[in-house]
Amino acid sequence: MNVTGGDDGGGGGPGATGPVVGAIVGVIVVAAIVAGIIVARYLKFLEYLSNPTVPHRCHMLSAPKKTGVAAKPTAASASARDYRQPVPVDSLEQVFNKRHANDDQLFTEEYKALPGDLGMAHAKAYLKKANGEKNRFKNVIAYDNDRVVLTPVEGDPDSDYIHASYIGGYDEERKFIAAQGPKPNTIHDFWRMMWETGSTVIVMVTNLEEKGKTKCTQYWPESGEEVYGKISVTLADTIPMVYYVTRVLLVSKGDEKQRKITQFQFLGWPDFGAPRNPAELLKFHQKVMTSITSRDRPIVVHCSAGVGRTGTFITMDAMLSMMAEEGKVDVFGFVSKTRQSRSQMVQAEAQYVFIYRALMEQHLYGDTEIEVTSIHRHLQNLKREDQVSHKTGLELEFEKLTRVPVDKANMRNGNLPENISKNRVLQVLPYDTSRVFLQHKTGVTGSDYINASFIDGYRERDAYIATQGPLDRTVEDFWRMVWEWNSCSIVMLTELQEKDRSTCARYWTEEGSKAYGDLIVKLDDQNEFGDFTHRTFTLENRKGEKSRNVHQFHFHGWPEHGAPDNAAGIIDLIGQVQKQQQLSGNGPITIHCSSGAGRTGTFCAISTVLERVKTEGNCDVFQTVKALRQQRPHMVQNIDQYQFCYQAVVEYLDSFDHYSNFA
Repeated sequence: MNVTGGDDGGGGGPGATGPVVGAIVGVIVVAAIVAGIIVARYLKFLEYLSNPTVPHRCHMLSAPKKTGVAAKPTAASASARDYRQPVPVDSLEQVFNKRHANDDQLFTEEYKALPGDLGMAHAKAYLKKANGEKNRFKNVIAYDNDRVVLTPVEGDPDSDYIHASYIGGYDEERKFIAAQGPKPNTIHDFWRMMWETGSTVIVMVTNLEEKGKTKCTQYWPESGEEVYGKISVTLADTIPMVYYVTRVLLVSKGDEKQRKITQFQFLGWPDFGAPRNPAELLKFHQKVMTSITSRDRPIVVHCSAGVGRTGTFITMDAMLSMMAEEGKVDVFGFVSKTRQSRSQMVQAEAQYVFIYRALMEQHLYGDTEIEVTSIHRHLQNLKREDQVSHKTGLELEFEKLTRVPVDKANMRNGNLPENISKNRVLQVLPYDTSRVFLQHKTGVTGSDYINASFIDGYRERDAYIATQGPLDRTVEDFWRMVWEWNSCSIVMLTELQEKDRSTCARYWTEEGSKAYGDLIVKLDDQNEFGDFTHRTFTLENRKGEKSRNVHQFHFHGWPEHGAPDNAAGIIDLIGQVQKQQQLSGNGPITIHCSSGAGRTGTFCAISTVLERVKTEGNCDVFQTVKALRQQRPHMVQNIDQYQFCYQAVVEYLDSFDHYSNFA
């Protein structure tokens, strides 16, 4: 049995560790968030090793302390005791920035002031020897007062125990059950709990395994039917998305009426800390809550220990409700309350800060999702000028996007002396956390660098590679990237020259074949189709590996200024690329213009938005573009391109029959 386990392993919250260990873990958490994301990209070449400074011990009881350790107040924090007071939403950004300053100094003081554990006197069932092996972590306590009590199995008086606790919501008692991730010996108990409490919803905020560590035992069938004790579970449907997956489970017990249980599993939580982008978890939360009714109670939420990520999700839900009802939030008060029901809820300071960040995100940007039935009216409203600002809704919306700062500290590799000359536009460098790695050449410094970024699609992570138009000195790197990442489709959105300047080096030969380092590129075929040219290449490696076909779609319909007059050409192009992609395999689609940001971002945005339109019947241009900009700077570069994204949705819907082959 583990004592610690990443952000959900127990031991990260007040009262679980001493101040020295807490400080060390805090440093590790921050470093691991950044390092983990960067290394994740490199995992496809090398096996990533777990952080050795985060121990995972077994069978050792770590007795939690009774109270948290408060930081010594400073002059700057003399007026910071207001964290015990609700924060009006209009002041949320100001309050966040104040507490976030100086390496989260005030957030640290606020978090350490949270109440610690109630103590073992409140955990008689948890401490029973018969229940010891049912607990995943020995320092995460399920208190007696709010624990879920199961109906005892005949002959086993201790079978009423499961490591799960009732937690109230904003204005609803026992809205949630916070549970640890099932272990091999508690799966039957988990399904007994689901059946006996009548819960029809599971929110899972962990992966089964992270960095080689088991976080949760799979408690549902991979396919078909599995029987867990007296309960039968059948997997009826699986709906995968980029950041989450939805599973529909049919559950039955004896002759009783079959029930449908929906499991929502969030996939975007890093092993330490909190998600980088609050919008992902906000959208996931919205998906969960709009898919259920008030009768679907209690909602079972679990991660690994059932306190860190679980507490974060539950607190975020409560504060979003409070924000909507009262126009204020009380994170400190709510987390304090949940810790009376279950120990260490919101287990890490990074998770606590993330809750504020998510609430600020919701306040600043709101819900920008639109049903397709109202897209025409919505776009007309966006084109109207606001009487106060004298700007259109589109301009105001785009200005919100420009408020999202470029993360210059996350561009270290692109700014290295050996790489700086490989960049076409110095304002558009790949973020280290999403950049495309090339295989390192022995003895060649910087040979793993190319100005290219992985971009998520609608359903898949890293569906695209967004890159600049190759320079003469980077053509070989471009083809290395295409080869190493098995990209079989290239979308080119620029001419070789525009406005009397070079915008892209010719990276292919017009006839015959040409060698670029170890790779030989041969032009096999070239055909004109309306607004684009389709070229087929054979890509061969001198090292003797099997040759591949690569298809380039060169779009000619983009004017030198602004955006195309209509979206028909780009919609057709997207359809052709998707059709080819289905034939070519699972590698990412490589997309480039000149800088790899403006037109490239617009193509990615339109492709992603249209996929969602087809699947869900709604769209969110704003959040789609915002997410792109968090993966690569300046994606969708100007307001003309931003409006073109909306225009493409409208034209796609108006011409749906014509583009039915796109579905």
